[in-house]
Amino acid sequence: MAVERNDSEINDVSSSSWIAPSSWFSWRPTSMAKLAQAERKILQAFLRKTYDTRYVFLPKSQHRLWTLTIEHPDNETNQKKVPLVMVHGMGGGIGLWAQNLGPLSENRPLYAFDVLGFGRSSRPQFNCKPDIAEQQFVESIEEWRKTMNIDKMILLGHSLGAYISGSYSLKYPERVKHLVLVDAWGFPEKPPEDQQRRIPMWIKAIATVIKPFNPLAVLRVAGPFGPGLVRRFRPDLQDKFADTLEDDTIFDYIYHCNAQTPSGEAAFKTLNTSFGWAKNPMIHRLPDLEKDIPVTLVYGSKSWVDNATGYHIKYLRNESYVEVAVVRGAGHHVYADKPEPFNKLILRICEAVDNNTNPKPIKFRESFKASNDSSSHTSKTITESKSSKSLVVEDTPDDEDKENVPTQVL
Repeated sequence: MAVERNDSEINDVSSSSWIAPSSWFSWRPTSMAKLAQAERKILQAFLRKTYDTRYVFLPKSQHRLWTLTIEHPDNETNQKKVPLVMVHGMGGGIGLWAQNLGPLSENRPLYAFDVLGFGRSSRPQFNCKPDIAEQQFVESIEEWRKTMNIDKMILLGHSLGAYISGSYSLKYPERVKHLVLVDAWGFPEKPPEDQQRRIPMWIKAIATVIKPFNPLAVLRVAGPFGPGLVRRFRPDLQDKFADTLEDDTIFDYIYHCNAQTPSGEAAFKTLNTSFGWAKNPMIHRLPDLEKDIPVTLVYGSKSWVDNATGYHIKYLRNESYVEVAVVRGAGHHVYADKPEPFNKLILRICEAVDNNTNPKPIKFRESFKASNDSSSHTSKTITESKSSKSLVVEDTPDDEDKENVPTQVL
């Protein structure tokens, strides 16, 4: 059973009078307390070690970031290792890292926080200019780092969190030992109209109508029907955690994360242009990252994010360490779709940082029981694609001809 230390009280929820105008429209079945309850249930189901959750106050901005900490106070060697800091994506929170927190914190401190404007963190009004809004995200991380007294870190970001992590690394490179970008949003440049996939007119019409609204406004407009929309349109979310959570906790968590005031969501809208392309794509900027910072780009083989951008970055940073890893069978939420091979990949990066080097090529296979059938086994293999020179992380059934499966080199 996980032991949670110092789970701070929720101070952001006010008990407004029923006669207040805002209460006339408060028909959404959500609250920060319900979000906290769902988060706690997820963490206690997956974490089998002591962890701490608390608000970290940012003195300059006067904001607070809800933070999960796993440290090693009784093991000085592990406690002194470079910590792993995890930055979630659009509409997420620390709860979505549930299958990764335990394994990735075995031998080092680990920190994860709800990004400013999301989850249980403060939800300020962001600037309407994309460059300033982006820097508000970046400075919140830097303020948080200073408050947490972290000198250097392995910085891992997913989707929007990868975009923010890339921007942070450009501004504060001295704080980053290795940058891990997982299915990163906002990196490629929007292609010319004639090179884009044909988009049906009805989708363009809908996009025009909803353009003035925030991306997840429908959840809030739907009121009491909002939770049902999450279940209907994202049934896959439950599948990712089904081995441990059999109820609707994940649906509840996602709903309550996004049914609150759309702060970070509004900032995300500011950062992107039509159909989700970034106004200031990272592909033009990341090549300027200091040469000695190693970068690993991780993609899901079934994700909507095009991994060609990773190869482009590798080409542009040809004098630096850049690796592209593709997790076979994973979608956009790589860390949740295929947590075991994902965790193995990240642990190798962390081990390399401990040795003050870059991940070295090694060949390995590891047999482990498939979670859905205790009698069957799977071989977890990281392979190297000869055509793209990228890593391919995959689960290979034991009955597959192993001679035809290339073994990997990281």
